[in-house]
Amino acid sequence: MHTLDGVTRTDQARALGLSTFAFTTCFAVWTIFSIIGVKIKGELGLTDTQFGLLVATPILTGSISRIFLGIWTEQFGGRIIFPLQMLITAVAVWLLTSVHSYPIFLLAALGLGLAGGSFIVGVAYVSRWFEKERQGTALGIFGAGNVGAAVTNFAAPFLVVALGWQGTARIYAIVLAIVAVLFFLLSKSDPVYQERKRTGEGPVSTSAQLAPLKNIQVWRFSIYYFFVFGGFVALASFLPRYYVGAYGLELTTAGVFAGLYSLPGSIFRALGGWMSDKWGARAVMYLTFIVSLVCLFFMSYPTTAYTVSGIDGPISFNFGVSLTMFVALTVVLGFVMSLGKAAVYKHIPVYYPHHVGAVGGLVGMIGGLGGFFLPVAFGMLLDATGVWTTPFMLLFAIVAISTVWMHVVIRKMEHRRHPDLADEIYLSDLPEHPLDAPASVAGTKPATTGAATGRSTAR
Repeated sequence: MHTLDGVTRTDQARALGLSTFAFTTCFAVWTIFSIIGVKIKGELGLTDTQFGLLVATPILTGSISRIFLGIWTEQFGGRIIFPLQMLITAVAVWLLTSVHSYPIFLLAALGLGLAGGSFIVGVAYVSRWFEKERQGTALGIFGAGNVGAAVTNFAAPFLVVALGWQGTARIYAIVLAIVAVLFFLLSKSDPVYQERKRTGEGPVSTSAQLAPLKNIQVWRFSIYYFFVFGGFVALASFLPRYYVGAYGLELTTAGVFAGLYSLPGSIFRALGGWMSDKWGARAVMYLTFIVSLVCLFFMSYPTTAYTVSGIDGPISFNFGVSLTMFVALTVVLGFVMSLGKAAVYKHIPVYYPHHVGAVGGLVGMIGGLGGFFLPVAFGMLLDATGVWTTPFMLLFAIVAISTVWMHVVIRKMEHRRHPDLADEIYLSDLPEHPLDAPASVAGTKPATTGAATGRSTAR
């Protein structure tokens, strides 16, 4: 564990505040295609599959870049890597406005996607400023920068109406460049980087940073993050299109409703970090998965007409999710996903304190790839089936598989640590022992069970 000698609360607040603000800005840029992409789709006459690919392309770059950005942050410090990454992204966003063909849009979107790599830069930078007992809360607060998606969903539609999508992109590029300069001027080098400079020690090699990636545990965390983060990004990009198509809303209204999903999916990440510190990340993950299954079950149910044979003749009725109910379900889903995102990243600095950049980069990359593949899959499902709710059916299946896998792994881990529990096939609620049989006749000594008189059942 790194040393925090000489680090004050002011230093911690400065690092956390600047990183969270920078990440919020980057995340707003990263999801800009969820709004301007709707206009581009109309201009170019794109299919749903082509639109899904356009929205997902920045997510691909943001995901893949996390692995090497995390390693570079471990080696050279977040104060250098963070602003450099933001400036390069700002240039790509500005150049986007001069593009007029779909293939070039995809290339420009790759450069814009570097904004998503900011997450692991911030995680590696912020985690070095806090002790283990407060890292979950600190990283949860930092991760609340996901609210940038809500900023885009709320603000970008109105900017598009006033300035057009090109003007909106230019505004985003200018703001991102300004934030990059401010971060460099106001931030400090992290304690680990300062200690290395003081002692003359060189940075850890890339191979050493990548060593933990052979652990299956790391990949399991990645699969969880595929849903809680990748699914979040995919829905933040897809919901405006869904509201416009499925419910016939205007783009501005659709953006506001999508923002109602993105907002709790972002700001409550801090709460998820605190809950993980207090009650454990495992409990938070169970809560996330179970509630998500309930929400996605109703969201995936298409509007359906039923006709049954009644006593007096056929009876017809319809079942479907109203707009109000659907928006409410997205708010609940976004809330529990924000808790899950914090819970996943609570594990990393605890299990891998000296490899946060590499391990966090891989987990973030796999999660981000969910944000790439899922919008493409959504578009393909819509084109293939013509049913608006099929994307939510896909998410339901992913969560169901993740829940079962997590529970099986946890049970196996419990049996390895407490092998005597594996033999308890009857006492599923784990009482100390079965209740003694009652006496059938007054004065008769009750019969005793083997559990009460034989082997010990103490836990």
